[in-house]
Parts: sequence; structure tokens; C-alpha cells
Amino acid sequence: MARTAYSVEAEGEQFARAKANELPVSPKHAIEIARFIRNQDVDRAIDYLTEVVALRKAVPFRRFNRNVAHKRGLSGWDAGRDPVKASKTYIRLLEGVKKNAEYSGLDADRLTIVHAAANRGRGQKGFFPRAMGRATPKRRETVNIEIIVREVQE
Repeated sequence: MARTAYSVEAEGEQFARAKANELPVSPKHAIEIARFIRNQDVDRAIDYLTEVVALRKAVPFRRFNRNVAHKRGLSGWDAGRDPVKASKTYIRLLEGVKKNAEYSGLDADRLTIVHAAANRGRGQKGFFPRAMGRATPKRRETVNIEIIVREVQE
């Protein structure tokens, strides 16, 4: 498994971070969710993504929205989808960053996502067997996700 560094340097007492490498999730879905949850409260983001997993709310697709249908309930944007697998991954990672913040001595109820990024990981090579002894190559996509949170002082 390839290890990559964080793309943002956020060292200090008020920051906590979490990262997952080479997850078998669609990179397009992961990038759209990262854009959506950036600058949100951690608990609010977990609640929203739980609604996405239950297919009650949608994530607005702003960049990868070609041939994406309209979804009801999106404010300010029409195109959206319900990326269930990627949402489950983000929920797990957000809960992990909350635990990291608690371990660091931060208040877990006052955390805000200051940085959320997703980028493509390594592709795993494989092949589809075909007729007459031939084969078609395939690449299984992976994604690297990183989240950095900060405690908000009131």
C-alpha cells in the first residue's frame, strides 16, 4: 500500500487529522463529498452523510455532473447523487478524526472541518476473461482521503 503525506501542514494543539489510503471507492464520488463537507461542523457532516446512506438526501455534484440527473431538495444546485459507499467511508473517517481529537484533548462537540481532500490512488490491475482465450484489461480505482479538523473557540 502506498503511503502519501498530507497535502496541508496543520500542526498545533487545536488540530486533529485522519487519513485513509487506497480505499476501493469511486474517486469522483469521494472528491464531490470532500468539497461538500469542507468548512462544516463534524457532527453535522456525519448526520448529513447518514441521510445520504439512507437515500433521503443527495450530495450536490458540482464538477463531475455531466449526465447527472436533478435531485429534489438540493439548495443552490440541481445535479446530485447518492454515493452510499463513499459516504460510509467518510462517516467512518469522520468518527476516527473525532476520536483523534478527543485523544489530543480537544472538545469533540466543537470541531469544524478545515481541510477535506480526496485524490486518486493507485489502480489495481486485472483482466476480464473473454471468449476464444482472449482477455480485456481492467483497472480497479482507489482513492486517498484526508481530513483535518480544528476546534472552534466560541
